Amino acid sequence: MEENGHKEHLIVKHREELFMVYFSTVVAVCGSYAFGTCVGYSSPTQFSIMDELSLSFSQYSIFGSILTTGAMLGAITGGRIADFLGRKGAMRLSSVICGAGWLAIYLAKEPMVLYLGRFLAGYSIGIISYVVPMFVGEISPNKLRGALSSTNQLSIVIGLSTAYVMGAFVGWRILALLGVIPCGLLFLGLFFIPESPRWLAMNGQQEEFEAALRKLRGKDADISYERSTIQEYLDILETLPKATFINLFDTSNYRAVIISVGLMAFQQFVGINGIIFYSTEIFKSAGFNPSLGTILFGILQVGVTAGGALLIDRAGRRPLLMMSASGLLLGSLLIAFSFLCKAHTLALTLVPNLAFVGVLVYIASFSIGMGAGPWLIMSEVKVFPLHIKGLGGGLVTLVNWFGSWVISYTFNFLLLWSGHGTFFLYAFVCLLAIIFIYQIVPETKGRSLEEIHASLNS
Repeated sequence: MEENGHKEHLIVKHREELFMVYFSTVVAVCGSYAFGTCVGYSSPTQFSIMDELSLSFSQYSIFGSILTTGAMLGAITGGRIADFLGRKGAMRLSSVICGAGWLAIYLAKEPMVLYLGRFLAGYSIGIISYVVPMFVGEISPNKLRGALSSTNQLSIVIGLSTAYVMGAFVGWRILALLGVIPCGLLFLGLFFIPESPRWLAMNGQQEEFEAALRKLRGKDADISYERSTIQEYLDILETLPKATFINLFDTSNYRAVIISVGLMAFQQFVGINGIIFYSTEIFKSAGFNPSLGTILFGILQVGVTAGGALLIDRAGRRPLLMMSASGLLLGSLLIAFSFLCKAHTLALTLVPNLAFVGVLVYIASFSIGMGAGPWLIMSEVKVFPLHIKGLGGGLVTLVNWFGSWVISYTFNFLLLWSGHGTFFLYAFVCLLAIIFIYQIVPETKGRSLEEIHASLNS
């Protein structure tokens, strides 16, 4: 009895000590949730915005894709902002810009204001995509880092799915106004959490560094080992040579670049943002109820992403990526055949259900592996050496957002050209992704940093 009571006491004490870590993570991923709502907004609102503001498909393609243009700029500048203003300062700035973007969309009476709001939202999520995973990683104890880092992707998906579901019930202006809420929660929540101890140490704020670490680990925790480990890490960074862009392509680094850039490129060029941004149009073109389709789409994505987060440390990164890419191939082929049947008036009663099943197979497959897997390999596994990690991360993030822009801008035009041709093209990219993962991507589960680097250079 006493032993059980002692164990319960230790569990309660452990939760109390880590409360600030959990609370800080919840505050930070409000930004990730806002990210998701920005990405998901353009699908359920497409036809209502086009009707009210008399936009053509070309103009709406600009609206959909300008988010990624802003995000590219945000990703490029996010690192410098996070280093100059701190992780909290970068998140606070992002929340203000994102809120302003949503208000511009809400008030828009003509396309240019609509584009401005979407661009501002994009710029803010470009910063968020860089700083939130960094902040969560820097405040988390080693044993919780993987689990807490997965909340970033999960929050993005929940935000995206919420935009899909709410978009079926409220108008596009109200949905934009609702987007301000997570921005406000992030802005206010930042006043109650500490700055990243690592950033404080990097900037020579020793007293603030120790105070922040103490606040995150609990007043009675022994922080001496972690304090010295962070300091040693920063000392090592100071001794490393200043890296340039050319260093990314040194013999010892080029395979890491190929793996990271390749995974991020395939993550986008399989067509994910075309389906996310314009799923309503896909369902409508195939003859399936678009409101019902987007609601089920959103619910499925949350469930499968949560399941993937639980599986990725058990099944391994490479098997899940292979499974994911194979499912994406199947989903793309099902959607392609649905449009092909419609174009040739074959089995017309099956066309809507074939498209619906194809979209669900596609999104479930993406969520279980290709959604979080490439980012996990980049951030958790650290395939880049310390002194070029920032440059490598910046290059990979830029490639990701560039791919997102290409797909989101061209999707409507491709669909007007040929529905089945579009998805046969994406299916071919999925096939290339399977080959790439099988031939080049190593398994990183349970391997040390040294073992991973050795395998990349062998």
